[in-house]
Amino acid sequence: MARPYRVAIVGGGIAGLAAAVRLRDRAPAGTEVTVYEQSGRLGGKLRTGELAGQPVEFGAESFLMRDPAGGESAAVALVRRLGLTDRIVHPTVGQAALVVDGGLRPVPGGTLVGVPGDLEKVAAVARPAADADTDGGRPLLDPDADVPVGALVRARFGDEVVDRLVDPMLGGVYAGRADDLSLVTTMPALARAARVEHTLVGAVRAAQAAAPRAPGAPVFGTLAGGMSTLVEAAARSSGATIRRDAAVRELARTPAGWRLTVGPTRDPQNIDVDAVVLAVPACPAARLLADPAPEVAAAVGGLDYASVALVTMALPEPELPELSGFLVPATEGLLIKAATFFTTKWGHLRRADGLALVRASVGRYGEETSLQLTDDDLVATVHRELSKVLDTSLPTPVGRHVQRWGGALPQYTPGHLGRVAAARAALRAAHPTLALAGAGYDGVGIPVCVRSGETAAEEIITALGGSA
Repeated sequence: MARPYRVAIVGGGIAGLAAAVRLRDRAPAGTEVTVYEQSGRLGGKLRTGELAGQPVEFGAESFLMRDPAGGESAAVALVRRLGLTDRIVHPTVGQAALVVDGGLRPVPGGTLVGVPGDLEKVAAVARPAADADTDGGRPLLDPDADVPVGALVRARFGDEVVDRLVDPMLGGVYAGRADDLSLVTTMPALARAARVEHTLVGAVRAAQAAAPRAPGAPVFGTLAGGMSTLVEAAARSSGATIRRDAAVRELARTPAGWRLTVGPTRDPQNIDVDAVVLAVPACPAARLLADPAPEVAAAVGGLDYASVALVTMALPEPELPELSGFLVPATEGLLIKAATFFTTKWGHLRRADGLALVRASVGRYGEETSLQLTDDDLVATVHRELSKVLDTSLPTPVGRHVQRWGGALPQYTPGHLGRVAAARAALRAAHPTLALAGAGYDGVGIPVCVRSGETAAEEIITALGGSA
């Protein structure tokens, strides 16, 4: 009787755990799955902690409810698969603001990640360039082209739209700059429309029309009890063996599959498996690929990352606006780039005693020196800047937490998806039982990472001879 297949998943973030669940559901019966996580904690950038006696997110706080085609997102499908649907909650306050000239102004509606489809709607925040978005008789983007978001939007709408709208919105998601980030990777719907439309306004409207949203339908969701409940449920439901504090240091091809070298140099463990999912960031993936697939290692290893810090404070009865939070353009000269009023945004977190949980994000790509401040100095600076923006003297925090995420957010330069596609094609040709998954390849956000892990698992299942 043939022995069961053995699959190793390197990385215990949500992409790796989603891969493990998919393998449990679809791989041949008896397949043995082991997740190797180098830290002591699963979940990657999903981490629920506690502050002032209640759960609070120290990482990703929510997920998109719908996918780009209008169906339920991969995150919602996973939540349903894990039996957590009744825990989904939605924001009770959705309006956010932008800091402009030191004050708060509502984020205008009708934009696509800040790129307007109606120039009049954004005039209170940014003045679009006059008559620059003209029809030149051809599509904005050639069939295989990719450009920085900022280059396209500046040419069509001018600097203010980029600096005051697009850049802070992209910065809130990627901690990067619009002038560096790939249009195709960060705004795929707009890129598709730009290959057909002759004006940017037309492209935005076409992209919005291609993915209509029912009026009143929630855009975001989270889980009562915290995002770590998703992590715990996925690990449990996968049936995988979970090895924490298990760093995979080397990956080598064997005649029958793969050999992993796990653990410290002084006491390594060699483990043979039939297939591997690398669900780790690009840099550690490149190190593991250096021997079996050096060209792929070079292709994925060039991806750079931004580091951020999340500063959460518990404030006794502060005067806060009825907003979900605000974004800060880099031109405002503040350390903080975004803030979220947790107990305002999420009704299930509101407290009868008036204690508010406020989180600020610090750190933009290329400005990592700001993260060299001590925790005390970061908290003091954030508290001071929040008070300035809100034009009020915020009370002294009764609790605070600083979460530093080093090398957390991939910086997708133009051509990223093409490079990833070529790397994966090379792996399929030479090493079909080795797959890549995670934000370093497919994009940020919980649904994208879930789908990436599931897709990698499907590739492994195919390579091993098909599903159960």
